Amino acid sequence: MITVDTHVIIWDALSPEKLTSKARKAIEIANQTDGIFFCEISLWEIAMLLTKKRIEIDVPYLEFIGLVSTSNKYIFHGITPEVAELSTQFLSEINLDPADRIIGATSIITKASLVTADNHLRKSKKIKTIW
Repeated sequence: MITVDTHVIIWDALSPEKLTSKARKAIEIANQTDGIFFCEISLWEIAMLLTKKRIEIDVPYLEFIGLVSTSNKYIFHGITPEVAELSTQFLSEINLDPADRIIGATSIITKASLVTADNHLRKSKKIKTIW
């Protein structure tokens, strides 16, 4: 089981060449075994990126999410009380982005390595990452 950061979801769907071989392998193994945690905050982040035109796709948002959600063995994970509490306890090692904090906390709570290119998350001693 792994957790994926929002950009990994997007890159896997639109630009898989941006993923490292370790990231691709982790996704492949998770798809063949117990699955991939897709933090629900990533749904909001993707919607915002589309609204701000930071990513562009040829289909409406809901259709894109439908396609993405069936492309891998994704398991949607919401913000539990434990995730919410832990996300507020990170010090300066993780930036102040609430989505990053929630995704990082989800990874810790679920004991699932986080696939991410984010340097702040990768430098954290609390989060096991793959990149």
